[in-house]
Amino acid sequence: MFPGDIWSLPLEKLTFPFKNHDRRKPLRKEGFRKMQRLKSLSVVRRSLQSQSHHNRYTTISAQPQNYSQHNHFQEEVLVEGRAFSRAAILNRPSQLNAITTPMAGRLQRLYESWEDNSHIGFVMMKGSGRAFCSGADMVTIYRLLQEGNVEECKEFFRMLYRFIYHLGTYLKPNLAIMDGITMGGGAGVAVPGMFRIATDKTVFATPEVQMGFHPDAGASFYLSRLPGYLGEFLALTGTRLNGAELVACGLATHYSLNAKLSWVEERLGQLMTDDPSVISDSLAQYGDLVYVDKSSVLHKIERIDKYFCHDTVEEIVDALTASEADDALCSSVLKKMREASPLSLKITLQSIREGRFQPLDQCLAREYSTSLCFISKQVSGDLCEGIRARLVDKDFAPKWDTPSLEAVTKDMVDCYFAPLPDFEPQLNLPTALREPFM
Repeated sequence: MFPGDIWSLPLEKLTFPFKNHDRRKPLRKEGFRKMQRLKSLSVVRRSLQSQSHHNRYTTISAQPQNYSQHNHFQEEVLVEGRAFSRAAILNRPSQLNAITTPMAGRLQRLYESWEDNSHIGFVMMKGSGRAFCSGADMVTIYRLLQEGNVEECKEFFRMLYRFIYHLGTYLKPNLAIMDGITMGGGAGVAVPGMFRIATDKTVFATPEVQMGFHPDAGASFYLSRLPGYLGEFLALTGTRLNGAELVACGLATHYSLNAKLSWVEERLGQLMTDDPSVISDSLAQYGDLVYVDKSSVLHKIERIDKYFCHDTVEEIVDALTASEADDALCSSVLKKMREASPLSLKITLQSIREGRFQPLDQCLAREYSTSLCFISKQVSGDLCEGIRARLVDKDFAPKWDTPSLEAVTKDMVDCYFAPLPDFEPQLNLPTALREPFM
């Protein structure tokens, strides 16, 4: 079920779950017609920008006010140019490359320009230091919310989700080197890649429920498409996966030892192609055989399915509790779930279940509405409390507004899935020009 030799897998399995076209075909054969359509994107982009709310963050990210600010934000996303490719380097190593609004804006602009440039065949993203990307800069979100700057938080989620949609519908081969910590929104900007390279240093997780939030940035799309109920398990527990496990479950396409990454990148830098099969062959040439450890949760998938197939969080907890004495897995899982916000658990389960039947654009739009409900604090302040406990004060003792599953009502959960009010702009995605997919 979990092959040791990933290079024996057919290429169609190495592109799961993002498949908006047959990526085995060279773009020069079937992509140029679509590239012609992108010539009109500049018009749409100007239209979208004109509809945006102009606040401090949008001004900074879209049109820098002075050189020092502009230079600072450029340094947070560096560019590495090769003969026929480009690389975006997330460069906030002391913050584990956590994404900010200006970073999301710069990434969007870079990827748009690279897609339109016929002299660039493929693109990639990587991180500086010991992380690929730890996700959104939740400490900044916390401080903005404490200051009452909700609009700036909204702008962050708008820009990040739009960039993820752009990645998920990208017409050129795009790679993500997931070396080191790859969590939350960091996974969100990695998984849409046509090629996702995991290493022996990769640490993947979606730990948002422990922070009083929900797995977002496209998580309800890609987690819901994992085998069985693995997506529910990962989302509700925040369990970590290593590089070998990512390959086995389909979240990564290739594996390389960290020590060999410089060889991989050197080889990629020499390529003069936009052909995904050539890129894949080059990655395989320097790749390593990967074996899932016997203790991996992936070898417990049948038990995970047994516990997480139920319709409600209460039923999942009851199933785990009933088997706790006989199954050590249940004890560790229950411990993680008891640390999470009960409200977040219920919202997350519903999000994954709905995402299973929605294309990427609908998942992102729904996640956007849910995220706005979280930051509004209309129902609960669990998000701020979770960030405080985990990232600010670091006492790891959050006091949730709804301390038990029984205290979370259906009406409370429904608020997070309700349509945005008329005065609130929807997440504007260019679905007419960039076809969404299942």
